[in-house]
Amino acid sequence: MGQLKLVIQTPEPVRLCEYLRRGIGVSARLLARLKRTPASILCNGVPVRAVDPVRAGDVVVLTMPEQEGLEPNPALYVPSVLETAHYIVYDKPTGMPVHPSARHRRDTLGNYFAASMPGHTFRAVNRLDRDTSGLCMIAKDAYTASALQGKLEKRYYAVLCGHLTGDGTISAPIARTEASIITRCVRQDGQPAVTHYRVLGHSADYTAVEIRLETGRTHQIRVHFSHLGYPLAGDDLYGGSCRHIGQQALHCGRLFWRDPVTKQACSAVSPWRRDMQQLVPAVQLDWRNRNEEDCKF
Repeated sequence: MGQLKLVIQTPEPVRLCEYLRRGIGVSARLLARLKRTPASILCNGVPVRAVDPVRAGDVVVLTMPEQEGLEPNPALYVPSVLETAHYIVYDKPTGMPVHPSARHRRDTLGNYFAASMPGHTFRAVNRLDRDTSGLCMIAKDAYTASALQGKLEKRYYAVLCGHLTGDGTISAPIARTEASIITRCVRQDGQPAVTHYRVLGHSADYTAVEIRLETGRTHQIRVHFSHLGYPLAGDDLYGGSCRHIGQQALHCGRLFWRDPVTKQACSAVSPWRRDMQQLVPAVQLDWRNRNEEDCKF
């Protein structure tokens, strides 16, 4: 069971439910679940109702009701780069799905989380394709998942086939390819999709880029660069060459967010994979934690 501890900060007494909804952004769905769970809301160590008044200085503890978890697989291992009482950031390897599916029932990040974090529901704040490596944040409770959803700033790093020059923006709608449930394409009737990129350097056959997304469509980065004529290395689904790398050269290397409890600005980094570095050896990146403003483009 995840817990959230709050010190009430309000100039006048207010109903607890109003403070939770308006003051810290607890969703109506989570509040309803808390109200249905006995002793899940304590004020100064005493159970209270959501309609009871709270005052400045009161200490409120919410015990998050958990849902049925995934099947644990203790044989898996995924390194973490940062952990707090409310979330954990993993460095997901390529080839591992985030969520279980019909073809991947026990080999996912969710199965590893279930084994290493018993009693917690698996709530992915950001999602990566199976063959995309890098940073993936998992919330340990419902409030954190809700508070951080859509609030993570991500920086992706990719190696493209060919020589792309200059920085730019790709704004092209993405739709599902006809007769396929997997592949996507650029099509005028698709959903709006915007990708910003910055060229980091080149090798004889490849271009390294840093990427910032405005939207999060399925396969967005892969589809956009293929549409531009520079598919990702190793991404044979969208036309990339697999001559020098066996999986798509795409890595989530930086995350930026504001902690929903402390309100502090936070970040995490994961250096790109060795197989990507070998494609563009001249590109040497600074993988220290930096402010989000330092990574804007």
